Amino acid sequence: MDDGKPTEPKAKWWSRPTAGPATAGEAPEPAPAESAAPAEAPLQTEPPATPEAHGSAVTPGAHDAHGAAVTPGADGPATPPDAPAPAPHGAPGAPAVLDATPDAPQPLHEPDPYGTPPYGGPGPWAPAPHVQRPTPAHGTPVPPPYAGTDGAGMSLPHDHTTQAFPPPAAPQPQPQDAHPPSPQWQSYDPWGAPRQPLVTQPGPPLPDGRRGNRRGTMLIGALLLALVAGGIGGGIGAYIERNGGLTSVELPQDERDGGGRAPDSVAGIAASALPSVVTLHVSGDTESGTGTGFVLDDRGHILTNNHVVAPAGSSGDITVTFSGGETATAEVVGKDSGYDLAVVKVSGVSGLKPLPLGNSDNVRVGDPVVAIGAPFDLSNTVTSGIISAKDRPITAGGEKGDGSDVSYVNALQTDAPINPGNSGGPLVDTDAHVIGINSAIRAADSGSAGEGGQAGSIGLGFAIPINQGKLVAEELINTGKATHPVIGVTLDMKYNGDGAKVGGSTGGSSPVTAGGPADKAGIEAGDVITEVDGKRVHSGEELIVKIRSHRPGDDLKLTVTRGGKDLSITLTLGSATGT
Repeated sequence: MDDGKPTEPKAKWWSRPTAGPATAGEAPEPAPAESAAPAEAPLQTEPPATPEAHGSAVTPGAHDAHGAAVTPGADGPATPPDAPAPAPHGAPGAPAVLDATPDAPQPLHEPDPYGTPPYGGPGPWAPAPHVQRPTPAHGTPVPPPYAGTDGAGMSLPHDHTTQAFPPPAAPQPQPQDAHPPSPQWQSYDPWGAPRQPLVTQPGPPLPDGRRGNRRGTMLIGALLLALVAGGIGGGIGAYIERNGGLTSVELPQDERDGGGRAPDSVAGIAASALPSVVTLHVSGDTESGTGTGFVLDDRGHILTNNHVVAPAGSSGDITVTFSGGETATAEVVGKDSGYDLAVVKVSGVSGLKPLPLGNSDNVRVGDPVVAIGAPFDLSNTVTSGIISAKDRPITAGGEKGDGSDVSYVNALQTDAPINPGNSGGPLVDTDAHVIGINSAIRAADSGSAGEGGQAGSIGLGFAIPINQGKLVAEELINTGKATHPVIGVTLDMKYNGDGAKVGGSTGGSSPVTAGGPADKAGIEAGDVITEVDGKRVHSGEELIVKIRSHRPGDDLKLTVTRGGKDLSITLTLGSATGT
């Protein structure tokens, strides 16, 4: 019954068997727990390894792996006091039986009936303090524990020469075919902290990539928000500064009805005269032009300047545009270059409003006047001024060179602006009555000139007095021609003295027309005419202007200087057909 079993004393719970060398190819057999087999089962162990076997020396005062003091020896291992002698080294199958002696140290505490690892029960050695392991950071995933690791989850190196110590419990017999104990006992670290679930404590968050990215995103968002807010604030500030506030600005305004204008005001005059003023567009074979005219009667007769319709010639086109925008084709009724006047007529037009004619003899210097026309083809243009002078003898035209197109006008001078395109338009008084026909302006370089010879007004405009214009217009409408008053003499236009000198006899011909008005009044060649109706005459042109301001058949009182003596002569004006 006891065959094959050892008879040595059983190992006590405080014995610490030393692992011996394992046979190659065999796994070390762990010792079973005390509660796993009957008490009489012996503990099978390998002989303890000696220093010679491992080739190491023991240092004086050193301790073995279990904390027991060892004594240095020259040739053998140091053994603890009262320890049984080991079996001869190398004896096969010789079990090493550990037994307690009466002098062995007693346990300090009662045995643990439950055999709780890692200590199983109280012993003579104080346990090592728990190893402080770092607690994983908050939020760090913790892998589950597994077999083959120490108490902190670290893998244990596999030693082929030694066997891990079993837990300090009483050895119990175990059948050969019994399953080995749980792997956690094979990898048990007696000096490690007991295996416990990891418990993390909340702590301050540590910066990581995600938090850094989030913080950076928040910073960028804050900067963008600041930029947008700054832009909006700047725009609002600029708007407030420009407009004076967030609300729209409404300026006070006079809500009274403007009502009408006084008839003698410029606005009243213009409102009354404009419907009777027209714009003429003339085109001929070689040239074209623009001018102004005004309605004389309800039959469609329109008065204008001769130089306005001259470009049309005998086959050109004349288009009349009324102030309301209506247009009509016009035909020349009559024209005269000496007076620089012409009459055209439109047909098939109803509702015409004639412009009333005034009396130019009643005009005084300083009287307010209004000029209406189409300067530079800007129709219905109104300018105002005063009569700055009367009886201004002017000559205009003369482009032909033979003097046949020269006009002589005893004109009204005005400072109302007159520009190219105003020619033929009315110069009206405060009653909106025509007192003159705008015909010429003063050229800055060459004296008085036609309106076409000056680029712009310099404040010196000239109008044919309406009294003369009325007489010429009536003749042109009634006969198609105008008659000129004449005295029947040829004047010396090169005379530089004061007055108009009658030319001398050349080639047997007399400068005084035989049987004419001058011949009948006793005027001789070489006489100098100095006055007409008591008004001084300074040149030949001025004499012609004075004569043409009258009608044929009128009587004139002339003052003539002959041989240093002044003579008074009266004559009756004759007539000549104009061109």
